[in-house]
Amino acid sequence: MAERKPANRAIAILYNENESGAPKVVASGKGIIAEKIIATAREAGVHIQEDANLVELLSKVPIGEEIPTELYQTVAEVLAFVYQMNEKFKNKMG
Repeated sequence: MAERKPANRAIAILYNENESGAPKVVASGKGIIAEKIIATAREAGVHIQEDANLVELLSKVPIGEEIPTELYQTVAEVLAFVYQMNEKFKNKMG
């Protein structure tokens, strides 16, 4: 089994349609902090999408801020993928 390369940077976003109109950046970090973000997501059963370009773009958004409108389409595509994966997982489990 190949050893997984440590994450250089990780961003966590949260979308709650009842609270805001756009996803918010809720965590961001490099190195050890990135690894902790990923580990926490895995422990919580959150799907992890690896996309270095998207991470680079989102890393410029301050924590607690909504993503800028110019990133809506890109983030929407990622969220659609995550929702699709969640449905597949639910169907397999239930």
